[in-house]
Amino acid sequence: MVDAPESSGGPPARDGEDRPAAAAEADVDDDAAAASDAEDTAEPMPPATFQEAVEEKYDFEHFSPADMAEMTVEEWEAAFDPDAWITGVELLDRVEADLRSRVARRDVFAVVERTTVDGEECVLAYSDVDYALVTPDGSVVGEGALLEDVEPVVALCSMSDYDVPEPPAEGGLPHPDEVPDGAGSLGDRLLLSVAAVQVVAGLALLVVPLFVDLDPGGPGGGSGLLTTVAGLGFLFIGVVIGVLVANARLSGRFRAAEYRARLRAAGVGSDERPPFLPGEPLGPDRVGGGAGDAGRDGDDEAPGGPPESASR
Repeated sequence: MVDAPESSGGPPARDGEDRPAAAAEADVDDDAAAASDAEDTAEPMPPATFQEAVEEKYDFEHFSPADMAEMTVEEWEAAFDPDAWITGVELLDRVEADLRSRVARRDVFAVVERTTVDGEECVLAYSDVDYALVTPDGSVVGEGALLEDVEPVVALCSMSDYDVPEPPAEGGLPHPDEVPDGAGSLGDRLLLSVAAVQVVAGLALLVVPLFVDLDPGGPGGGSGLLTTVAGLGFLFIGVVIGVLVANARLSGRFRAAEYRARLRAAGVGSDERPPFLPGEPLGPDRVGGGAGDAGRDGDDEAPGGPPESASR
């Protein structure tokens, strides 16, 4: 009996199928190794070119906390030369002037003053709920939204090519007692006049058909219906305008009351300071309350009411 030949097709076929897969994996490993070697041997970007790329990527005239968080260490070192940074008393003067300008423009709600912490002179900006403390070496500590507003200011003021705006002489926050109620403006009075005219016209159209025959000799009824519809329309328009104006005036009064409360809580117009603040003020000059106090003590006109962002 002749034994059946052993089948040799199975295993060799599997070997043949595994061989291309192994070759493909080897090619991938070789490509990855080649790419890694290329990265290691690639020449780094020249410092000048990298600095230009960073300056094109970020707008340093409108540098924000989001840009600061996005920057890498390499980009920061390329954009800001440590040897050219402004520090010390000059930095504090620039930061104080810049913050005073922002307070005068109502971009920042804060009282700005010089203070001492552990025997070191600093610039302190604070509101009723948060604060930011700037030290001579450019460090910024604090809490709340005001810290996010002050950090980019310090970064800009530490650069010698940044021109600090000149703050106005009386650019602080207003005194709480001099904040207007936000009501009675010319626009409100004009709208109220229009609403009153609409209401009077509507009432007149409703009453006239009772005393005057608008269609003598005619079938009657048509003119009275027309004047009634028109009168109701005028009344509706006048009432809507009046309600909108009243709502706007009430909103202005509530916003002004909230703004005055924030000013008092921040100590504007008084010698009190929020209890969470570090350090002690160097003198009586408190930049955030300068304008309001000057308006009360002198003949200067006090600043206007609360900005739109006062309640943020």
